[in-house]
Amino acid sequence: MRLAVLKERRAGEARVAATPDTVKKLIALGLSVAIEAGAGLQAAIADEEFAAAGAQITPDAAAALKGAGILFAVQAPEPEVRSLVEPGTLLVCIMNTFGNPELVPALAAAKIDGVAMEMMPRITRAQSMDVLSSQANLSGYRALIEAANAFARGFPMMMTAAGTVPPARVLVIGAGVAGLQAIATARRLGGIVSGTDVRPAAKEEIKSLGATYIGVDDEESAKQTGPYAGQMSEEFRKKQADLMAATVAKNDIIVCTALVQGRKAPVIVTSEMVAAMRAGSIIIDLAADSGGNCADTVPGETITTANGVTIIGHRNWPSRIAVAASQLYARNLLTFITTFWDEDAKAPKLTETDDIIKAVLLTKGGQVVHANFIPAAA
Repeated sequence: MRLAVLKERRAGEARVAATPDTVKKLIALGLSVAIEAGAGLQAAIADEEFAAAGAQITPDAAAALKGAGILFAVQAPEPEVRSLVEPGTLLVCIMNTFGNPELVPALAAAKIDGVAMEMMPRITRAQSMDVLSSQANLSGYRALIEAANAFARGFPMMMTAAGTVPPARVLVIGAGVAGLQAIATARRLGGIVSGTDVRPAAKEEIKSLGATYIGVDDEESAKQTGPYAGQMSEEFRKKQADLMAATVAKNDIIVCTALVQGRKAPVIVTSEMVAAMRAGSIIIDLAADSGGNCADTVPGETITTANGVTIIGHRNWPSRIAVAASQLYARNLLTFITTFWDEDAKAPKLTETDDIIKAVLLTKGGQVVHANFIPAAA
């Protein structure tokens, strides 16, 4: 069976869905691997490295897809590329299904079997396939590196003969994978760090990294027991807003990472809070792709407010650390295909009763099979 990997065509996407290391392992499964020329250049992987690993380098997408039974991608290909995909092909990528409701019916109509890696369940056996965790971890790290670069005062306390430079004060909103990595990185850089999350379980995780926990502890937050934060009531959001208003003004750097799966990101840092911050302060909004946790975030742009606060709202944060992100993402895909590989048939076997497959398989044989999308398709 032939597996294709194409050059990513969406603006700002520098990652690639395979590396020379994963190509070798895919070939060991019995696959032949076709890589579109230039697919790995932005992730520092030359065509020659893929060729040395055993891949066939093709001049364009059409040549890579010809006869392919599997397509690995970072993001779902655009319609013009999907038109080149042969019926029955297994497409494995980040689908952004909630942000693009037309995609699932389109995959079914094209008879493409779609696997949405971002919908991987948070269970033990799926941890090594969890693309959200692998990419969010790197995003949290990158956020602090960019904050330090933009912050003109310095991160750690520095005592010199000329005087003392005070440490940066950092507040991380959301203590999921990205938030915890942001906290850890801010601590390594020497900042005074605090963190907040609606899930009470996050309190100990924040404290374990040496940061101060700030949060609203009540009956509603106690019910937040899952891996993802749920939608909160207006009353809770009012309590949270009062706490944030007092906290944000005291900090130099705010890192926003709070997401609710399948929904617009909650606005936690209001325009009034931004107006109360000191000139030179930085807000990093990792939730910009979902609308942003800061009311003043402009997705895809870096702006400076009238009172001198810089708000960085880059889209696709993992792509800003593309080499490492590609390595981890490619391993996620390799683990997925290996886990469901049928040695006898030399092909993937996606059993729809399996908990992982039930969570990630969107379409099969021209039909929408995922429970969350069947009504929409009908």
